[in-house]
Amino acid sequence: MTNKIETAMRIFTEPRHFKLRLFLEGNIIGVLTGLIIALFRYLLELSEHYTPQLYGWLSENPLWIPGWLVVLLVIGLVLYRIVQTDGMTSGSGIPQLKGILLGRMDMNWARVLVLKFTGAVLGIGAGLSLGREGPSVQLGACVGQGVGRMTHRSAAENHYLLTAGAGAGLAAAFNAPLAGVIFCLEELTKNFSPFVLMGSIAAAVTATTVTQYFFGMEPVFHMGEIPVVATGSIYALLIALGAFVGVLGLAFNRMLTRALAGYAGAPLTAWMKPMVPLLAAGVLGFVLPQVLGGGSRLVDALVVTDYSLLFLVVLLLGKFFFTMLCFGSGVPGGIFLPMLVLGSIGGAVFAKLAVAIGVMEPVWTVNCIIFGMAAYFAAVVKSPVTGAVLIMEMTGSFDHMLALILVSMTAYLVADLTNSEPVYDMLLSRSLAVRDKIATAVRRHRIMSELIVGMGSQLDGTLVRDAGWPAGSLLVNVRRGGEELAPNGSLQLREGDYLYILSDDVQKGALESLAREKSS
Repeated sequence: MTNKIETAMRIFTEPRHFKLRLFLEGNIIGVLTGLIIALFRYLLELSEHYTPQLYGWLSENPLWIPGWLVVLLVIGLVLYRIVQTDGMTSGSGIPQLKGILLGRMDMNWARVLVLKFTGAVLGIGAGLSLGREGPSVQLGACVGQGVGRMTHRSAAENHYLLTAGAGAGLAAAFNAPLAGVIFCLEELTKNFSPFVLMGSIAAAVTATTVTQYFFGMEPVFHMGEIPVVATGSIYALLIALGAFVGVLGLAFNRMLTRALAGYAGAPLTAWMKPMVPLLAAGVLGFVLPQVLGGGSRLVDALVVTDYSLLFLVVLLLGKFFFTMLCFGSGVPGGIFLPMLVLGSIGGAVFAKLAVAIGVMEPVWTVNCIIFGMAAYFAAVVKSPVTGAVLIMEMTGSFDHMLALILVSMTAYLVADLTNSEPVYDMLLSRSLAVRDKIATAVRRHRIMSELIVGMGSQLDGTLVRDAGWPAGSLLVNVRRGGEELAPNGSLQLREGDYLYILSDDVQKGALESLAREKSS
């Protein structure tokens, strides 16, 4: 046991070789993830192209409609079997990854990789209002975990590689390497660790390079010419936009919880649940086809089409409730892209109202559509920096960082002041409650965690012996600036200290709670 502790300490206190290894492994993960996500994106783009044509053909040949409904029912049965085979394939996949990093869940990476890929392609391809980003993040994480396990890395290093793969998946899905890295730091680990940073940067940049080889360097959304925000009056409108879209975002988490609870309490057998959104998609394909699929083409259409205010409200409500219907069923697919689409529609509604009452020129409409996406993401996920950077990369609007941050932070504050819980944390809590027996059966590992003492946390100003460490954990090193401090009982911890703690992986959540910055 002593030798294992000494080995772990050498890795964490002399990190040069460890960082180099993470960098090299991150590049391998990035290449593999990029290839998988490139195929994933290609199949989904094929479905986006041909689905409208299919419904147009069915409208002209209505005798074939029953046959298409049978196909949708068969897809529903396949999705049911996929989720029954491995529950980790259900939904977005991001809450499951957070559960793995907290030591509360585990997954069979190879099985999840195949099943998640298949399920997401079938579900989203059939028109469900689900996003490719959640599955892409989980697919990348599977690759990272697979590389770690096949090379027999430690549990702690496996977590770094899984995180790097997750960032690579997001980066490859949206041509957004910087957002992929920040997502790992701000959302997955909530820790700006140099080890997380090293693996994530390597994997995200490499994965993006691979997908750009196949799809080119164009941004995901095609917004045309975007006016640069430079006047004070527009900034006042942006604050109003952030508050407006932030309020819209408050309904997302609450409705998502009700959708999940509604399916759980509905008198439906498990195999029938995927059928509900698929049959709804079969109807909406004829009456409101704009809400089918992830919705990236709808965002592009908002820029070039002058929709009426009434139709924008119909799109907003249709996309919102159809997304709830799809995600609540538990089929594989994310909510990331539908969130962005809802934010863009909310921004378009705000712009229409602002122009109608004479407080904004129509030229700023495209800005409202773009900034609305960042605001909605910030309100729902409560990761404003990730949202701002992601939208900046997805739209190619690199001249709008200040405006994006302003709108995102306004929406974030709206959500924070109303005590809205981050959507992925909420979904994780729900999953852990439902999967209690599975969670307690997860095999425990001893890992070395790297934590930072946050401002005003329980550890800030506390003596080591009085910190109330979780049972079985051992503080083995403290780094303050460039100085290594012996973690004796009389050492007073300070904000900004890096702590290296050996513990069971299931204790990581409790340790993070101790070190986390107190919210004001």
